[in-house]
Amino acid sequence: MLRAARFRNFPASLRSCSNVSFARAVMENRTYEDAVKALNTLQTNAQVLQQIRKTRGRLMQDNLEEMRTFTKRAGVTMERLDQLSVIHVSGTKGKGSTCAFSESILQSSGYKTGFYSSPHLIEVRERIRINGKALSKDLFTKYFFDCWDNLQETKESHDGKMPAYFRFLTLMSFYVFLEEKVDVAIVEVGIGGAYDSTNILRKPVVCGVTSLGMDHVETLGGSLESIAWQKAGIFKPGVPAFTVEQEESALQTVYKRAKEVKIPLYLVPKLKDYPGDLPELSLAGEHQHTNASMALQLCKTWLHKRMEENQSKDSLKSATDLDIDDYEPDRKKLKSGIPVASTFEITGNLRKGLVSARWNGRCQKIVRPNITFYLDGAHTPKSVEACAKWFKQTAEQEAKDTDGKVARVLLFNLTGDRDPHGLLRPLVNLKFDHVVFSPNTVNIEMIDNSDLANFTVTRDSQLRWCVENQRVWMALRGAGYQAHPIASLDDDHLIQNGQDDGPYSTIFPCVAQAIRWITAGRDPLITPIQNNDLEHPESIAKASRIQLLITGSLHLVGTAMKVLGTEITGEM
Repeated sequence: MLRAARFRNFPASLRSCSNVSFARAVMENRTYEDAVKALNTLQTNAQVLQQIRKTRGRLMQDNLEEMRTFTKRAGVTMERLDQLSVIHVSGTKGKGSTCAFSESILQSSGYKTGFYSSPHLIEVRERIRINGKALSKDLFTKYFFDCWDNLQETKESHDGKMPAYFRFLTLMSFYVFLEEKVDVAIVEVGIGGAYDSTNILRKPVVCGVTSLGMDHVETLGGSLESIAWQKAGIFKPGVPAFTVEQEESALQTVYKRAKEVKIPLYLVPKLKDYPGDLPELSLAGEHQHTNASMALQLCKTWLHKRMEENQSKDSLKSATDLDIDDYEPDRKKLKSGIPVASTFEITGNLRKGLVSARWNGRCQKIVRPNITFYLDGAHTPKSVEACAKWFKQTAEQEAKDTDGKVARVLLFNLTGDRDPHGLLRPLVNLKFDHVVFSPNTVNIEMIDNSDLANFTVTRDSQLRWCVENQRVWMALRGAGYQAHPIASLDDDHLIQNGQDDGPYSTIFPCVAQAIRWITAGRDPLITPIQNNDLEHPESIAKASRIQLLITGSLHLVGTAMKVLGTEITGEM
């Protein structure tokens, strides 16, 4: 018999049925949209989230024990979780790209891969990939309600507790990977490392710490050393670890953590130091060279472990074309006391993996008639610097190949506790003709079963951030405020309209309206705004081509991709 506890938090449209018909409806009619709606109930509302931030350190230590309990309630014991063969990756920037490269390398080598990442761009099922593809809607729904039902059945005996949004998706990913019997699970840390929900993993095969920088300071601390301490918290006894070149203080912190756990730590070599011809990476941007090298070292270590388990060197070579005799790093090559991992020729499936990896929304260029979209989810100062370098080089080349005038437009937003000065400053010298600010919402209305719904922030708070971003932009470009006094404007007016910045910048209430205004009918797939009284600056109105850079937040990029249409996302 189905237990009533299974249905208490299920959508009201199904709960309204009689008991018998309701049970039948639950079994037969559970949809992907129902799963997303139920999942969205686990989001922490804005007021509670603010209170949690105030008690940052006091609650973090409890996270892992609570996560273990939730995971067991969902149907995965720690002993079963130990059976997963895991590559665990933390870092401030580059960890997602590193995981995407690793996934592609190992999939190209004939292994069944699982990949857990965050956040998603358009649909939440993107966070859990099997063999390079997002979990299908049917499988997502099935596995979601397997975990949901198990948690609901044990809810009353655990003080009514349910895991929060990210925790649920993390434990669900573990459940999926075990049920799907993947050969390798590539797991990207959410925030930090030491107290992240993914860190209940006890026996990963190898760990990696990518480039470090200042981000999530309210949670991880206000110094690079404190952030490095958190990120290196994924290290486990007996598990080798790799990191990339960092600022010295951060590198020494990571090294100290490795020594405390008594594990070998290796520095990833530069990609240009590998022998032979280097592959042309599928992910754009010079910073991807570092991520590709990290992925090669992580995969090499995983493959070596796999060989030891299989006791078959020949089968490994046939699958990877990798000579593993030189597995041990060259300990004569030291940097800051850390041995540099050895290089090897990038051939066969290793090469194939690097040239075929997919990671949407990162240095991604979409060309359409009369307008080019440049998408990059950069959201730290260093990653925005890399984005600016990529955009400048790529956009300038496109402008040279274009007949007529080219206009540059920036669509920007940021989230969380990030400083807009640090993110906007690298963009000031890119000579944008116009800048648009918008919250990370597709439309003004929020739908509770939407994959992009975010209940952790209020609409007013998002619009206030847009006003602040615009103010910082005006200050950085030297606009000043003498011509645009705001003392006489009430808050409601500012929230709705922003500063009066003439033809230089604008605030829109949602991404759909922003993009429809920017494209101005140039893109046949996007309907222009009707009855719009906001005129386009002459630089945009008379341009033969518009170059639109969308950056500052992965959530913003995902929302923009939703507006642009699913054809740019590939097979989901």
